[in-house]
Formats: sequence, C-alpha cells, structure tokens
Amino acid sequence: MKRHLISAADLTRDDAVLILDTAEEMARVADRPIKKLPTLRGRTVVNLFFEDSTRTRISFEAAAKRLSADVINFSAKGSSVSKGESLKDTALTLEAMGADAVVIRHHASGAPYRLANSGWIDGAVVNAGDGTHEHPTQALLDAFTMRRRLVGRDAGLGKDLSGRRITIVGDVLHSRVARSNVQLLHTLGAEVTLVAPPTLVPVGVGSWPCEVSYDLDAVLPKSDAVMMLRVQRERMNAAFFPTEREYSRRYGLDGDRMAKMPEHAIVMHPGPMNRGMEITAEVADSDRCTAVEQVANGVSTRMAVLYLLLGGSEPAVTTNNSRPSPTTTLDGGASRRTLDAEENK
Repeated sequence: MKRHLISAADLTRDDAVLILDTAEEMARVADRPIKKLPTLRGRTVVNLFFEDSTRTRISFEAAAKRLSADVINFSAKGSSVSKGESLKDTALTLEAMGADAVVIRHHASGAPYRLANSGWIDGAVVNAGDGTHEHPTQALLDAFTMRRRLVGRDAGLGKDLSGRRITIVGDVLHSRVARSNVQLLHTLGAEVTLVAPPTLVPVGVGSWPCEVSYDLDAVLPKSDAVMMLRVQRERMNAAFFPTEREYSRRYGLDGDRMAKMPEHAIVMHPGPMNRGMEITAEVADSDRCTAVEQVANGVSTRMAVLYLLLGGSEPAVTTNNSRPSPTTTLDGGASRRTLDAEENK
C-alpha cells in the first residue's frame, strides 16, 4: 500500500484484496474473548473531524484502540478552528504532538489530499470523507460486506468481485460514498450501474467506469447487491425532485421491489437511513439488509487499513481456508507478541 489512503482510485486490485483479506483476519480477532492486538502500541492516531459524524468517528476510534494505539479525538466545534485557525496550523499542532496517523473528515473536497501533500505532517493521512468527493474506507467496508455475503468468508480470501453486478441508487450527485464505490468496485471487477433521477446524476458521469439508468425496476432483477443512498438534503440548495413522495415512488426500495431481486441479492445502505423515503422499514429490517453488518465490518476494515499503513505490509491470512492458529501474529514486525500472549495477560 501507499503511505496514505486518500482515494479509492489510488488502490490497485492487489491493494484492495490485501485490505479485504487483512480485514477478514481482523474480524476473526473480534470473535475472541480479548479483542485487542498490540500492533500499534505506542502509536498515536488522531481523528480530525471538521464535519459531524457518528458511525465513522466511532468506527475509526474503535479500530485504533483494538490495535492498542493511543487515540486523540479532535472536533472542529469548540476548538481553535471555530476561532479561525487554519488547516495548516491545526496540522502543525498535531505534528508537534507526534501524530503517526491523521484520520480526517472535512466539508471541503480535497482537504485530505492537501494535508497529505503539504509537508505539514509526517504521519499517514486517511480520508474519512471530504465534501462530495470520496469516502474510501466506506467503499472498502462495503466491498468487504459484499464479498462475505456473495462469495463467502473463507471462500472469498484472495478473491475480488469479478462478475458481480452492483446497483447504486439515489442521490449520486452529492454522494462521496457512490464515487468511491464506483472506483473500487470497478477495480475489483464488478459491474456497476447507477440509478438516479436525471437531476441527481453528476455532470461528467459518462467518464466513470459504470452504467447509468433511470429505471430502477428494470435493473433490480439482475442485481447481486443494491445499495440505497441517503438523500442529502443538507447539501441541496435547489429542488432536485418534485416531492419526497414522488422520489420514493420512483426510486425508493420497498418490499415489492425487493421481491424482484434475485434470491441471493442483498440490500445495502451506508447510513444514516431516511426510512420511508429511499428505503422502507420492511426492507431495512429484513434479513437481506446488511446495514448493521456494514457498521461491524467497518471496524474490521479500518483496523486493516491502519494496520497496513502503520504496522505491517503482509496479511496474516491462511492459505488452506481454515481458521488461523492461536499463535498467528498480525503485528508486521512492530511487535512479536502473539494473540495468545495477549489473551493470557
């Protein structure tokens, strides 16, 4: 992997599969009585959030702590940023505190790239969402969830999503999740179709590695996974569709539409959900909806990202599709303690 994770487009097929395989190992660690690893002991991870977030911030915090890193949560509200401090000065402050990695969420597209290439900090930079640009770790956890559900936990090791057909529905225009997913799923060999009202399809989408449709009912029968996007009213400054009821009628997923999907197909949502608008309660609470799984898988995936950026370069995956032995290490040379040693402390 590269030094930073700014965009899903930066990942090669091998990079992405490496992260997914490592995340599978991290998920197995979560099944143990003691869920901590010593991998990043002594390292400091800063969650630098200029935008409100619940799932992403807590997920990164849990991931870093399970790897034994020291975590500093920085919120723009109530900080010197609210007094006018620049991103540069904030970054220099974090560098002075010895940050080994900075997980940044920012309302301005390109802020993580600026931070990573500014020379202000020496640590790794992870993009946790920037404006309407990208959200690469969300795409990785989505791909991890798809591979587990559509290929299998053990059967999926070392494999991508070749031949799988993924449909992304809704507010694509304002969705960084959609942009990152299109890039990553294409890299992993999947066929992606975007479905949205014409007013919520970005200009230049013709250059994206995907198809575009305006008819949800026509696409559902051939989809392996359907990802519903939240309508981001907070980013809208105009009327992009007549009414919420009309949007739901044409682009919402209800029980009748879900019945048109293949039996093995899954329903996904990055959260938070607008129940009754893009997805009904019946669908959201069904066994086919992976929204809660995605939250759990997000911790494992972000553990894998932090591990590979800060701790090691090779995944501790088994080659015979069996569970790893109790002495499997995931520390990449940073520490040679085994999982058993951790449990016996």
